[in-house]
Amino acid sequence: MKSVPLVRKANVLAVDDTPANLIALEAVLAHDYNLIEAHSGVEALEILKSRHDIDVILMDVQMPEMDGYQTATAIKKMSHCADIPIVFVTAVYKEEAFVRKGYQAGGVDYFGKPFDPDILRMKLAIYSSFRLKADILKAKEQQLRETEELLQAGRKLSSVLEGLPVGVIIADMSGRICQTNGNVARICKALDPSGDHSYGKILGWWDEEGQIIKERGGPLARALEADQTSHNEVLKISCDEGAEKMLLCSASPLHGFDGRTVGAVVVLQDVTESKKIEEDLEQRIARFISLGVELQHSSTH
Repeated sequence: MKSVPLVRKANVLAVDDTPANLIALEAVLAHDYNLIEAHSGVEALEILKSRHDIDVILMDVQMPEMDGYQTATAIKKMSHCADIPIVFVTAVYKEEAFVRKGYQAGGVDYFGKPFDPDILRMKLAIYSSFRLKADILKAKEQQLRETEELLQAGRKLSSVLEGLPVGVIIADMSGRICQTNGNVARICKALDPSGDHSYGKILGWWDEEGQIIKERGGPLARALEADQTSHNEVLKISCDEGAEKMLLCSASPLHGFDGRTVGAVVVLQDVTESKKIEEDLEQRIARFISLGVELQHSSTH
């Protein structure tokens, strides 16, 4: 689950058929806003069809083919653009009748040229803030929804986790550890008897607080970033005094109600002792075979 982003710069769509006017607006606004330029009403509509992140529109009135009023009326008919504030800017149509027409077309403000740059910037800050705050609220709402879905998945698994002879870790979309069963601590203690048993130190996937994924391309990262499931991958863990432990690791993405990935579950099993037994058995078999070959070789002589 990704954290709620910091407030971004507002995206301002400037619509004007005169290049010099767009250059002037760029000089006034570029420091505080992301300025997107359209050289006609038709071009503005095309931009708005493909972009859903425009926060406020600066609209020239006098343009060929579609004037500012016609363009504003068309914009307000687009479902995702109905609440975008439109500010008219004109050097010609400044009489009260034209101002009233601008408001009727869906404008929220009407600037005559020349205008005060500071006042324009301050008003844009007010108008764009509504959309920016709405984006933040949507991001927070999504984060809460993903958290609840992950908690519900965790609750469903919780009764099963403690009964499993393996370590189970549940992580959110940022890789932060949300839940573990008791076997994780036991496995980590076995791997590092004298240490603090931190997952970050032992597995190397997280930082010391278990907050950030440091490892990329491994089972957990693939589950979160590529929605991939891995099964029984062998992890070799170097412990104190040069000892080496072996874990079997499986990781699977956890999905929310709408199919989105909201986290991942990692299953760990310490197979060090069984691997040692297996290797010892293989060595014994190899010695018996070698001994048999030697005896056969001796009998032929």
